[in-house]
Amino acid sequence: MKNIKLPKNPFLLFLPFLVPFVLYVIYYPTDGVSADQGRYMGFAHNLVNGFYSPPAPDIDLTNGPGYPLFLAPFVGMNFPLITLTLMNALFYYLSIVFLFKSLLFVVNDKFARFFSLFWALYYMGYQSIPFIHTETFTYLLVSLSIFTTLKAFDAEKGKQEWKYLVLSGLLIGYLALTKMIFGYVLFVLLLGYALIWLFRLKSVSSRKITLIISFSLITTLPYLFYTYHLTGRLYYWGMGNDALYWMSSPYHDEYGDWKKDLEMNPDIASNYNIQGSDSILKLHHQKDFELLKNLKGIERDDEFKRLAINNIKAYPLHYAENIVYNAGRLVFQYPFSHAVQRPKILLVFPINGILFTLILFCIFPTLFNWKKIPAPVRFLLLIVIIYLGGSLMVSTYARMFTIIVPVLLLWIAFILQHSISVHLKFGDRDD
Repeated sequence: MKNIKLPKNPFLLFLPFLVPFVLYVIYYPTDGVSADQGRYMGFAHNLVNGFYSPPAPDIDLTNGPGYPLFLAPFVGMNFPLITLTLMNALFYYLSIVFLFKSLLFVVNDKFARFFSLFWALYYMGYQSIPFIHTETFTYLLVSLSIFTTLKAFDAEKGKQEWKYLVLSGLLIGYLALTKMIFGYVLFVLLLGYALIWLFRLKSVSSRKITLIISFSLITTLPYLFYTYHLTGRLYYWGMGNDALYWMSSPYHDEYGDWKKDLEMNPDIASNYNIQGSDSILKLHHQKDFELLKNLKGIERDDEFKRLAINNIKAYPLHYAENIVYNAGRLVFQYPFSHAVQRPKILLVFPINGILFTLILFCIFPTLFNWKKIPAPVRFLLLIVIIYLGGSLMVSTYARMFTIIVPVLLLWIAFILQHSISVHLKFGDRDD
């Protein structure tokens, strides 16, 4: 049997995956309003009309402007909704291509193809493709950020180096505008790498990383100036303290998962709650929601934060317990409070179980060989570590894990190539 020659061009190599992604979008057409879609479309309409958030007291900064900025031209020109989800098919395909191109900087061609194929077949990432959600858009931003960061370290000094330093900064900055938690990740990293650069003046890698982070933060300045003008608060990224409130729930039959409100019965579509769960939630939280019902915008968000901090101070051990449950939800989409058992959860365990096992395997080789790992890989890994640490503090879901899988695959591929040797064929035996 002749060996099949695969195309060397990654755009052709992974092109077959674009077809099922497109068919998936066509088979499941979006309505543009269910789940979070209506919110993103609403912000895009706001941008078309010349503003982002309503003024006080109705300020709404639930999401960063990154994805709505992308949507706005399509919304303004009245493109059909399927155009936006077809773009998702393209985004996922391109994320595979640029992950492959990134992997070639740190591993051989076989490893690069294998781990790119893993990402291409990572069906947990597919769930957002037919929806107007940020996740698939974020996959591409993450893969491009990986590629440009590695390219910035690979390029010779001069225009090429500066080109990719700036591009990497722009992309990571736009990632922060799309997923606001990365704004706080960048702030922590800037402090850390700036100190390293100051005390290790000859560290070229620290200089490059500090520049990338600086360009990232410069990219976000227009939005941060806008939020300062709107709220009077420095470095204010947005709202979302309701996620911290639910995470801080002190009740032993609640595991820190987010609830939209207290009306959570099974007759409300797609919430999978057991009969009578609204009564339990009202018993536990009605008093808090009485305080919240007349508040709007920032004031409401601040009250969620105050209530959450009080819960954490009063019940720190239960908050720690909820963090453990949150880690389960982040990786395995389990457990949820007052929820029925869903067989489809079983689909999460094989693929994320494999990934989680590889992560555990790679921890010790990483710690023992930290300085031998290329600086850009360390930088990207630190972004992921800080992101995961921050995510565990508030209610989270598996879709928030999927967005950093490309970085994890880059790291895992590098560690495995340098730490193990696998032979699929048996060697010759003397007997």
